[in-house]
Amino acid sequence: MGSFDAVLYDFGGVFTVSPFTAARDAGAELGLDVELAMELCFGPYHEDGDHPWHRLERGEVTLADARAALVELAAAQGHDFDPFSLLASLAREDTERPAVVERARAVRAAGLRTALVTNNIAEFGDAWRAMVPVDDLFEVVIDSSFAGVRKPNPRIFELALDALAVRADRAVFLDDHPANVAAAEQLGIRGIVVGDDRIAAFY
Repeated sequence: MGSFDAVLYDFGGVFTVSPFTAARDAGAELGLDVELAMELCFGPYHEDGDHPWHRLERGEVTLADARAALVELAAAQGHDFDPFSLLASLAREDTERPAVVERARAVRAAGLRTALVTNNIAEFGDAWRAMVPVDDLFEVVIDSSFAGVRKPNPRIFELALDALAVRADRAVFLDDHPANVAAAEQLGIRGIVVGDDRIAAFY
C-alpha cells in the first residue's frame, strides 16, 4: 500500500460474501437457470441503466416497488418466481468478516485515507451498517441509494476522491465485480478484483 494514499472499498463481496456468488448458489438450489436468474434480479450489472434493480440502487424507487417490478419482469418472460428469493442466502454466517474488518482497520491505522463506495439499497442501510464498525473503518461513505449514482458510473468514484481530496492515481479500489473495477481503472484508480479469498485482496 506504500504507493497509495487512499483505499476505496466495495461493501458486498468485500465485507460480506459476494452477493453474486450467493445469488448463483441460491439459483442453483432453487433449480433455476443461474445466469437467467441473475439477469432477472440484477439486470446487466456491468451497466448503469433503467433496470428496476439499478433504479433501486440509485434510490429512485422503493424496495417494495422494485420488488414488484422485478416479479412483473420475470412473469413477462414466463418465469414465476420472486428474484428476491435469490438474496436470502446473504444472511448466512460469514466466518471471514472478522478478519476482513481487522485488515481494513489496519489499513486505516497505517495512515491511509479510506472510503466505502457501495451500490446499496436505502432500506438495507441499518442492516449493513450493523455488520461492521463503519466509523472505525471509513472516513467517507458513498452509498449509491443516497448519492443517486451507482457503480459502474465513474461519477461515484469521483465523489469519493473529492471527499478524500485524493488523486485517482493515488487510490486503490477493491470490488468483487470486474466491471466496477474496470470503471475505476478508467479514472486512473488501481483496481483489485476481490475473489472468494477476500483476505488475499489486501496483500
